Amino acid sequence: MPLTTLHLTNSWHETSGGIATFYRALISAANRRGHRIRLVVPGENDGVEYVGDFAKIYYVKAPRARFNRDYRTIYPSQYLAPGSRVQRILAAERPDLVEVCDKYTLNYLGALLRKGLLPAIDFRPVVVGLTCERMDDNFRTYVGRVPFARAFCAAYMKWVYFPFFDHHVANSEYTAGELRAASHGQMVSRSIWIAPMGVDLERFSPRRRSPVARGRLLERAGAHRDSVLILYAGRLAPEKHLSLLFELIARLRGSASRDYRLLVAGNGIERGRWEAYCAKHAPGRAAFLGHIKSVEELADIFANADVFVHPNPHEPFGIAPLEAMASGLPLVAPDRGGVTSYANADNAWVVPPTVGNFAEAVARAVEDTPERNRRVGNALRTSENYRWERVAASFLELYADLAVHSACGLGSALPAPAFSSTPPTGLQLALSRGVSRGAEKAFQLASGFLSRAQR
Repeated sequence: MPLTTLHLTNSWHETSGGIATFYRALISAANRRGHRIRLVVPGENDGVEYVGDFAKIYYVKAPRARFNRDYRTIYPSQYLAPGSRVQRILAAERPDLVEVCDKYTLNYLGALLRKGLLPAIDFRPVVVGLTCERMDDNFRTYVGRVPFARAFCAAYMKWVYFPFFDHHVANSEYTAGELRAASHGQMVSRSIWIAPMGVDLERFSPRRRSPVARGRLLERAGAHRDSVLILYAGRLAPEKHLSLLFELIARLRGSASRDYRLLVAGNGIERGRWEAYCAKHAPGRAAFLGHIKSVEELADIFANADVFVHPNPHEPFGIAPLEAMASGLPLVAPDRGGVTSYANADNAWVVPPTVGNFAEAVARAVEDTPERNRRVGNALRTSENYRWERVAASFLELYADLAVHSACGLGSALPAPAFSSTPPTGLQLALSRGVSRGAEKAFQLASGFLSRAQR
């Protein structure tokens, strides 16, 4: 029997970003390898989409997310109840491994599966937590800088998130930072691997440069032949730190030496806000292209712009900046966050995230100099290491290793993790036991209540 893995995430909708790109690449790799993969995501209605011979996407009817209505959220009530759609999917597919990419509502499913608290599920899959963002960053963005926020996030990660999984995978050292702190003093030993995201090198390439495509892009920007086209591609959402991007184009508007134009490829809940800002502070200098559905069209835009600006200093990883590097497009990015997993002073312009620093970096990045050519060349070579085919295959191989290790108890079957958890001692040990027993009792009570409510 081929390996079956089931993946759950709330980070999925028609125009969602990097996490959805990752799962599409994973599905493609699974179909090539004959690996049975199942993806469970929220949707407007229940449904099933078949993708190739080995992949299915299950849609679970779910309400709009509270803080960002572009997304929907599967809540615990939709998998705690006996006979719920998620439980039926699990029972029908009987996956060898369940991976959860969510810290807020789906992570509790990991604990239920680990503890065998779902009566309809008579098997024990390996349960993996995939970390693609930091909770403290999201909390600060959507809730604000409230008192004790950092302590709350640290406690949540330590007691509510980290223990609910057998293993953890993080997409960068930056996102793994929260897991490192949470890993100290855990009752059960857990391993954590750091596995990066990837880039589609078949599409994103300097080979797509052409005078015709460049001309179309200039026209969309309302620019002339000598204009500098700055590109941003990504969601227009609060966590993307977009103030830096739009304040930058307002600053560059006053440049006497160059005509700078901003192209914004993407959509999101903050689009209206930044369109109004640009109309006031940089009239005629920003073109909002909306969500680009065609990857081919998006790749043409990347290859024919002049510089890519990524403003987010808290980026978990950043697939779009990597796509820019693969396209031969100079990258200006913050000198911190997950982008620094692959971007550095040898292949990009990484600077402190201020308007002044970014303005100076953009001016240097668009100059036709040997230094620019050297960095762009290094960026192309860097992107080769992140080819999606290789990255997605490495994820599937890790999942297979984890499943075999669980089934056979072969310690040698696992690749070396980035780090592992440490055991608790003293008062921490007593607290860990109390929290573990309390959480298990709470899940049992909730499951029993929902079961009685259905009858």
